[in-house]
Amino acid sequence: MKFGGFRSRALKKVLAAALVVAFLLASAAGFILLTNYNNLGNLFKVISLVRTQYLYNVTAGEMVEGAIRGMVESLDDPYSAYLDPETYKKLNEQIHGSFGGLGILVGLEDEYLTVVRPYEGTPAYKAGIKAGDKITQIDGKDARGIDLDTAINLMRGPVGTEISLTILRGEEEKDFTLVREEIRVPTVEGKVLENTEIGYIIITQFNDNTPDELEKKLKKLQEKNIKGLILDLRNNPGGELRSAAWVADQFVAEGPIVHIDYKAGSDYTFEAHEPGLNIPLVVLQNQHTASAAEILAGAIKDHQLGTLVGTTTFGKGVVQTVFPLDNGAGLKLTTARYLTPDKKDINKKGIKPDVNVEQPLDAVRDIQLQKAVEILEEQLKG
Repeated sequence: MKFGGFRSRALKKVLAAALVVAFLLASAAGFILLTNYNNLGNLFKVISLVRTQYLYNVTAGEMVEGAIRGMVESLDDPYSAYLDPETYKKLNEQIHGSFGGLGILVGLEDEYLTVVRPYEGTPAYKAGIKAGDKITQIDGKDARGIDLDTAINLMRGPVGTEISLTILRGEEEKDFTLVREEIRVPTVEGKVLENTEIGYIIITQFNDNTPDELEKKLKKLQEKNIKGLILDLRNNPGGELRSAAWVADQFVAEGPIVHIDYKAGSDYTFEAHEPGLNIPLVVLQNQHTASAAEILAGAIKDHQLGTLVGTTTFGKGVVQTVFPLDNGAGLKLTTARYLTPDKKDINKKGIKPDVNVEQPLDAVRDIQLQKAVEILEEQLKG
């Protein structure tokens, strides 16, 4: 079959690009190129048919990008994603300068990005966004099925810039336009529970400041002579892995905190170095306790440093790496898994509590917290 002029040159470019994509796919799967002859033949045939028979014009770049997206989607991994140049640029911008946010804590519920908590005084709070709202679009882009880290980074940006969110509340969708502000919400909150000698600390997420915030909060509580501690990790979506390891180091006296098991490269184990915390401990967790928060819960459980109360955690036990691509896009790929100190793989399984306690949505009292207090008071009596 012969092609002439422009059509021939354009098709050759498409076929060359497709060959590269197909070769990479075959290599990644560990197969020799020739063993995939039939599949490659179908790929070339589809490209040819699209190029010559499809009603609308499609560029070589669009077809190659579609092939890449298809490869990543075929992994059936909610944490691996192809990042188009605009999205990848936004994610990279978070590394530099002063950036703002919206003041909401979010988690994943089914396929939806769900608001766990809007912080008082922030753009989200002032706009009327509420706990339980489901974010279906971010700046006009479908947010259903998006991974949590990408979504959080997309909602961040330079202070003073606008962002639009489409919210599903019940059966009704509402559009919000918010202006990003510099958000200074502490990740650690704490107090002594009324009429007890029990300290209570909430860690809402893990960032670079969390270890220092926790250390200061623990010191203040210890100055008040607490005899036991409740660590609340409920609705904590995770965050920085190293931050979680450094926080866990404040509880674990010695031994491994978390093992990082890479597909390629050397594995790594975070080891404890700090003295640890030698008082009775209860950890609160639920189905929204995820990722880095599970590292902390897993370390406490495996080292038998405390009692886990609540429900089974989310079950995100994998680590992602972002690779730059030549067209300004990026590839976010799951490259490692993390294992608890006892080398348990919790991905898609979660961490089961020692004491299972459900918290009904319509409950007036915090039943899980009440159970944690009962356990500690019983231990303190002994």
